[in-house]
Amino acid sequence: MRDNAMARELQRMGHEVTIAPLYLPLILDEPALAGAEQVPVFFGGINVFLQQKLALFRHTPAAFDRLLNSTGLLKWAARHSHMTSARDHGEMTLEMLQIDASRLRKELENLMTWLEKIEKPDLVCLSNALLAGFAGEVKRRIGSPVVVFFQGEDLFLDGLPEPYRSRCWAELAARLKTADLLLSPTRFYADYIGQRLALAPGQVKVAYNGIQVEGYSPATTAPATPTIGYLARMSREKGLWALVDAFIALARDHGDGTTRLKIGGAATAGDERGIASAKRRLAEAGLEARVSWHPNLTREEKIEFLRSLTLFSVPVQYPEAFGLYLIEAMACGVPVVQPRSAAFPELIEMTGGGRCVSPGDPSALATGWSELLREPDRCRELARAGRDGVLRLFGAPTMAQHFLQATAGLLGTDRAARPVGGT
Repeated sequence: MRDNAMARELQRMGHEVTIAPLYLPLILDEPALAGAEQVPVFFGGINVFLQQKLALFRHTPAAFDRLLNSTGLLKWAARHSHMTSARDHGEMTLEMLQIDASRLRKELENLMTWLEKIEKPDLVCLSNALLAGFAGEVKRRIGSPVVVFFQGEDLFLDGLPEPYRSRCWAELAARLKTADLLLSPTRFYADYIGQRLALAPGQVKVAYNGIQVEGYSPATTAPATPTIGYLARMSREKGLWALVDAFIALARDHGDGTTRLKIGGAATAGDERGIASAKRRLAEAGLEARVSWHPNLTREEKIEFLRSLTLFSVPVQYPEAFGLYLIEAMACGVPVVQPRSAAFPELIEMTGGGRCVSPGDPSALATGWSELLREPDRCRELARAGRDGVLRLFGAPTMAQHFLQATAGLLGTDRAARPVGGT
């Protein structure tokens, strides 16, 4: 979503931009970049998995590969991605970081051949650091500068089994040396990932993420019943269980007998067990009737969901690099209450659209909610400040300008950028 929003804005500004999707076709809840449908999927998830496992699939004809890369089949595979093992993820991640010496040379050749056939880009942008293994090959074959974005890769890498975890961290650090520019979506994450990778201070620059703000707007009236919302993947790591514990504490410790909780976001088959556990905890506390669940919303449904809220929280349990969900909530005029950790203090200070509470403490989150629910005038102030801050700092035009400013030294200020991004 971030890649598409920035690419569309750069295109609107007159730059030539192409998105080359990796693993899966673009799965978006807003219009795709013009011309994106004409670009094939590279390193299709099914092809990569089969080529990693069986030598036969490293030599199949292009027509067979196109069949495995069909949109319907890849979307089906995405819904069942939880079925692959942690070891498979580790092996594949290491191969992608060592792509020039991997079993996936056929896929690499397809991508390089395509890049060689289009007009040489001024920049090649790798949309997350796990693609850093491509940087050296791109520079050798295409000769373009390479920009690598960080987007929170530490959570995935730390979840790999050993020895892949350590090997992938080491390989990532080595491959990043080939890139011409490293970009982070927040100052917090630039410092954090720089320390994790033992990079020189200041080596990771900041280019804030943003959204296409069209369609996001505050509700004309407050909800009839105070409502707290969550919109992120329905997982323990994103804070679903902490959210449930905080809602139980709100009712039990603060005597709140009316506030409702709305939980929305992506939910895969792999999340079902955790969701069932959260529902049981709410039922045991007698709160099941005050909670509603809204999985896999469209863009229009997401906006209506956000407009129906009084407050918004996603109490993430790891060092979140950004959090587009906060920007979306504030764009709809909803104050946010977040842990004082990760990128959240930075974003809330920049916008003025919420408050932070002690991290890792559901009771502190409940207290933050309770205090704001009793201060409607303060909520309205935060809502106005948050929306104004998003429009000023986190819209797609500002994101594109941040990107152009960060890459000016690679492009030359008098040149028109023709970036190509891998997603």
